[in-house]
Amino acid sequence: MHTNELKFELNAVKAGFISLIPISLFVLVFGVAFGLAASQAGLNQSAAILMSTFVFAGASQFGVLELWGTQVPVLPLAITVFAINARHLLIGATLYPYIQHLKPATRYGVMLVASDANWAISMRAFSLNDSSKGLGLLLGGGIALWLFWIIGTWIGFYFGNAIHNPSVFGVDMVMGCFLLTMVLEGKKESKTFLIWMGAAASSIAAYLYLLENSHIIVGALTGGVIGILIGEKNNDD
Repeated sequence: MHTNELKFELNAVKAGFISLIPISLFVLVFGVAFGLAASQAGLNQSAAILMSTFVFAGASQFGVLELWGTQVPVLPLAITVFAINARHLLIGATLYPYIQHLKPATRYGVMLVASDANWAISMRAFSLNDSSKGLGLLLGGGIALWLFWIIGTWIGFYFGNAIHNPSVFGVDMVMGCFLLTMVLEGKKESKTFLIWMGAAASSIAAYLYLLENSHIIVGALTGGVIGILIGEKNNDD
């Protein structure tokens, strides 16, 4: 039984990897753009590829390039990366009810490759009570996105000179449109709705009354707290 379950899980991861290859091709294009931008900012090939390998956060990596120089301001850089990536608190909160049964090492290992695209498509599977497919999409799809991002970064140092501004070709809209489509499609759940509504309300309030750009962090923290509370309530039940 253990062997069959392991094989089934590996097949789900493989299927998830294949399913995310189409969107990974667009990630490849962004990786090329990042590789080119990184080289123009003064990073060498090893530094850029290591950043893509261990950070794996496109928007944050582009943000880092804006602060890169002969003297890197570590604290502002860390705050910038946290603010841009604060949405991952929401991603973790919405995934927690579905992956909380995993061992901590496995759970956090899977989350290392969690990004907008594989999160959105895996949530669709989870909402339809297909946990095996959801985990396969989350891990397998994440690995696909991660590999294509690294490859794209490498290509950017050599063959990316033709892509100076992805927005000219409308490529910058692909991830947003894909994410929106996947979020709106499929069965809706009240707990996910509560998380997003709480995050949206607190984010709007912070945008109106708090410091500039603080709404990103406030919204993400609010959604994360609500997600944790909902998860704990489900455990008590």
